[in-house]
Amino acid sequence: MGLFAIADLHFGFSVNKPMSIFGANWEGHSERIIENWRREVGKEDTVLIPGDISWAMKEEDAVADLQVIQGLPGRKIFLEGNHDYWWKSAARLERNFEGMRFLKNDCDLYENLYICGSRGWLCPNDTRFTAQDQKLYEREQIRLRLSLDSAMRKGAEEILLMMHFPPVNDRQENSAFLEIIREYPIRHVVYGHLHGRPSHESGIKGERDGIVYHLVSADYLDFCPKRLF
Repeated sequence: MGLFAIADLHFGFSVNKPMSIFGANWEGHSERIIENWRREVGKEDTVLIPGDISWAMKEEDAVADLQVIQGLPGRKIFLEGNHDYWWKSAARLERNFEGMRFLKNDCDLYENLYICGSRGWLCPNDTRFTAQDQKLYEREQIRLRLSLDSAMRKGAEEILLMMHFPPVNDRQENSAFLEIIREYPIRHVVYGHLHGRPSHESGIKGERDGIVYHLVSADYLDFCPKRLF
């Protein structure tokens, strides 16, 4: 059984939102993701999807996208992104989509590895950070701890953390998220959100302080799920 990750699917099978406006490399991106997924992922594998799943605004409009993902190989574990406005109730989504896990202040298990997650937010000193972002930045710290503490109560010795936003600003400075990450037995962090080469280059990647950071935005991965293990 393998563990894969890919963020920012940005599916829009029921809405008119072509991603090609963000660059020629996004042309036909949904079909490319599906093709690559079917080639790389087996039915016994698990795929982490840390946010920006669907362009839908309402849950009923996201159904078409979620059904496509449900039909792809592997078990799926989702995290909410900043564009997932349709995501209202993780419990209801799990009732409606068998074999799909929607993390919300809790955790899941892959073999002996606990999977935790929080959306995160822009970090202070990021070039796009404003005073309005501070409240969300602080709120996401609480949600991050809720997820991590849920794993620790179950005896977690090793954790993989999913975030949608990177846990640092675009200068890769220290943040409250990094400080929290260092408090727990986190060995890997996967995140998305960043699009385009300049943003990709600003993201934290590789090993730092014994923790490996993986940027898994769909366009960074050339629209192919990345095998982590």
